[in-house]
Amino acid sequence: MRRLVGRPVVVDGQQLHTEAQLALKLLEMAGEPELAELDVSQARARVAKDARTFQGPKFDVEHVEELQLSGADGPLRARLYVPRRVGPAQEEGPAPLLVYFHGGGFVVCDLDTHDNVCRFLAGQADVHVVSVDYRLAPEHRFPAASDDASAVFRDLVGRAEQLGVDRHRIAVGGDSAGGNLAAGVAQAAARDGDAAPAFQVLLYPWLDLSEKRQSYALFREGFFLTEADLDWYRAHYLGQDGDPRDPRCSPLLAEDLTGVAPAYIVTSGFDPLRDEGEEYARRLLGAGVPVALHRQAQLIHGFANTVAVGRVGREALVQATGALRLGLAPRTAKA
Repeated sequence: MRRLVGRPVVVDGQQLHTEAQLALKLLEMAGEPELAELDVSQARARVAKDARTFQGPKFDVEHVEELQLSGADGPLRARLYVPRRVGPAQEEGPAPLLVYFHGGGFVVCDLDTHDNVCRFLAGQADVHVVSVDYRLAPEHRFPAASDDASAVFRDLVGRAEQLGVDRHRIAVGGDSAGGNLAAGVAQAAARDGDAAPAFQVLLYPWLDLSEKRQSYALFREGFFLTEADLDWYRAHYLGQDGDPRDPRCSPLLAEDLTGVAPAYIVTSGFDPLRDEGEEYARRLLGAGVPVALHRQAQLIHGFANTVAVGRVGREALVQATGALRLGLAPRTAKA
């Protein structure tokens, strides 16, 4: 593989993994236009095509069911994944649940682009997963996605018994923009005193749309997600009137993080969003929130979507599922 990809790439004391380097080389050879050169429909088609390219074989689950959930402004599509039991059952009674919000800059991606990610999470963590098809920009600009995420979480808590899940063991999670939405749900629940998630899993989350940190300069281009991509997504999501400093848009800017759900945050070493994800982990710790931060120093943004076609992305996601298992483990009564 080293012969195929050429010399090692080292930035900021980190060496890019050969699998990530090969993926970037394949994308470069495809010669596709930059995201900023496309309109929204073209961008969605291209991202869907790329997702199919790297999807790999489907992971096995017990069953998949299409759902309709209550969003902030009407019904939304969702998809339930129930894992296949291997060996002894996890425990008697209702199952734990992960409410998952896909990435895509609030503009692209859908249930299908992240289907295999959710299958993997369900099987490896032994949890039910509900993937949410929240409203996208520019048809529905900020705060539509944020409002949908909180509304769907409340709906699922209310329907927990119907779905066979434990309302006290419901986590939120997501990648990139989806990590933004998951963090927002956890913050809103803590702020408003509503039913709160038990845990949150944030995969290379986009948490501040108002400021560009040093990792933007380090990884501006050449590592899949570019600064120009993020600018394109931001413009479509916020339009002329959206406020990037609103904490519902940029959860990192929330003044008070007290009482937010415990978190597992993973960042990618070669990612413009790396520094803000790690800053959010420090802010949570400062607020007394249990948090585990793991930088996957050799990887690029979006590694979760390569989970079936390579080793290194799968290993990184396995670590996240281990944290999710622990975060949603049943609580035993004290003696």
